[in-house]
Amino acid sequence: MIPFLDLTAQYRTIEADLEDAVLAVLRSGTYVLGEPVERFESAFARYCGSRHAIALNTGTSALHLALLAAGIGPGDEVITVSMTFVATTAAILYAGATPVFVDIDPATWTMDPARIEAAITPRTRAILPVHLHGRIADMDSIGEIAARHGLVVIEDACQAHGATSQGRRAGSMGLMGCFSFYPGKNLGACGEGGAVVTDDDDCAALIRSLRDWGQAGKYNHVRQGFNYRMDALQGAVLNVKLARMDAWSAGRRRVASAYDAGLSPDLPRALRSGADDHAYHVYAILAQDRDALRGRLLAAGVATNVHYPVPVHLQPAYAGLGYQSGDLPVTEDIARRTLSLPIYPELSDRDVQTVIHAVNHATADRAAVPA
Repeated sequence: MIPFLDLTAQYRTIEADLEDAVLAVLRSGTYVLGEPVERFESAFARYCGSRHAIALNTGTSALHLALLAAGIGPGDEVITVSMTFVATTAAILYAGATPVFVDIDPATWTMDPARIEAAITPRTRAILPVHLHGRIADMDSIGEIAARHGLVVIEDACQAHGATSQGRRAGSMGLMGCFSFYPGKNLGACGEGGAVVTDDDDCAALIRSLRDWGQAGKYNHVRQGFNYRMDALQGAVLNVKLARMDAWSAGRRRVASAYDAGLSPDLPRALRSGADDHAYHVYAILAQDRDALRGRLLAAGVATNVHYPVPVHLQPAYAGLGYQSGDLPVTEDIARRTLSLPIYPELSDRDVQTVIHAVNHATADRAAVPA
């Protein structure tokens, strides 16, 4: 069986370095924040091309604190997309604001800039694009619209570690960029983790305070804050992994290029990207009968996944936002048909060809639909 993701394969490539780093933390007696986290913050800020990186306990916390640092609160609206993990929407609600969904571009599956201005109201304060599957959204167009209307742009880059656009890293193109280090991400911790990157000194200082109970010095609580600190163990793990990110990104692009070349050209998928603007956290295709195709691939020894079968605006937990089926037709169509294929750096060329053969055979004359 070819697994959808094999974290043990990654572990075997870094076993000695990873265990040395973790044991050093265990022996230090300092388990929250501390030197490993500070070292990771400096390295990740450099990697993203930003002045600051503030390490946190989750990507959700990163989104939450970025919104608060931007001054977003009750009565405000934040324009975002429904084709994402629910954390994007949850963070807006945590800040007390209201998410306003716009549809995605049918070619790229990221926020459609042509839909944004119609969604702007006097209450709109920010735009929160999602770099879905690791593809950078159209940040030039989004940034131009935000500038015309005096809006803040915060990037949900939780799936886009290492992606670049015109020489800029994901996360560095808005006021702030938010990352998750959940284990399955391209840069994943051995547990939970997140970070905000920014060039804004004031935002960085505020987030550092908010993550640690609103302190400005020990036991000096100058604002109401949160317990959103990163564990030292996760900082140590991420230092080991960050040093290998470029090589791992190249491995993902190797697999994606093979899929691009080998999968049937009649098989719908998102518009091909340039060399670097996609981090390939996910490589997805579209199928008319997604569940049936998934079953055929499993029978052929290929495990798959679905990101995301029910968009946020149709999730029962968010029914109170007032959206109905049909409100976001492109989002709903992609969600109904999307299927994610195995993609990770350790996937062998032989296994990649096995996946290609299985998909082409399973979709021939049965599951593929026009793009």
